[in-house]
Amino acid sequence: MEEFFSHEYVYTAGIYSIVVISLIIALAIFEWVTKYKTWHEIQKGNISVAMATGGKIFGVSNVFHYSIMENDSVLSMLGWGAYGFVLLIFVYFIFEFLTPRFKVDEELAKNNKAVGLLSLILSVALSYIIGASIG
Repeated sequence: MEEFFSHEYVYTAGIYSIVVISLIIALAIFEWVTKYKTWHEIQKGNISVAMATGGKIFGVSNVFHYSIMENDSVLSMLGWGAYGFVLLIFVYFIFEFLTPRFKVDEELAKNNKAVGLLSLILSVALSYIIGASIG
């Protein structure tokens, strides 16, 4: 049985499953943190929310990419992935802090594509910084 779990396909399926579940949890937390209803806005065709959400998905996935590459154990991978996710949550609050002239959530809900694009880029860019520091 031990040989079965050490097979690369089984390991890959296991890591994949863990990251997908972690991504679902991350999206649920982002849904809780934002003032708009993400999936309702996307269903309505709100491109800005879709871009911001896509950036969050990419960001979390990218952090886990680095975490998988740099850690030998699943527990370490999860720990670093979770820590990176917490840092990505701070990106959201930093973006809000750095834009005192408007509320990010309100602008995304109004389909302000410039804010959506900037949100996407911030999530992606900082996920690389977070990922590069994982060790």
